[in-house]
Amino acid sequence: MVTYKDLPPDAKVWIYQSNRPFTDAELKELEPQIQTFADEWVSHNVKLKSFGAVYLHRFIVLMVDENQAGASGCSIDRSVYFPKLVERNFGVELFDRQTFAFRQGDEVRTVPSHEFARLYQSGAINDETLVFDNLVSNKETFDKAWIKPLGESWHKRLV
Repeated sequence: MVTYKDLPPDAKVWIYQSNRPFTDAELKELEPQIQTFADEWVSHNVKLKSFGAVYLHRFIVLMVDENQAGASGCSIDRSVYFPKLVERNFGVELFDRQTFAFRQGDEVRTVPSHEFARLYQSGAINDETLVFDNLVSNKETFDKAWIKPLGESWHKRLV
């Protein structure tokens, strides 16, 4: 079993954002499935050094050390197939890239991009609001800049 600490800073990252939080009961079922997926993930019959977890009840994060073996072709297809199964089994949406996530107090909220812009215009969110940049591409950036103030994010262009 690969742990988060086992992966180098340049490990490739994929983030799948749920349109709603997973319940504690759902997490008890989902987290072992993610672990099994990561443990069994292969590329060209080579086991990938990979990790998967759910963050903040809402984000499925998959990581791969491409120095050991790169994720390509069928292995990437499998990394998309798995979240699609999660969508079907848990009744969530994980592929809506027009929905943005941000913190409001201790809560993670998601809203469509047009609503996000409206919230900014009304002052309900501002440049200090913490947003989730699900486009980060590696573990180092995930650690340092996955969650950042709106004013420092690409989200700012859309408000």
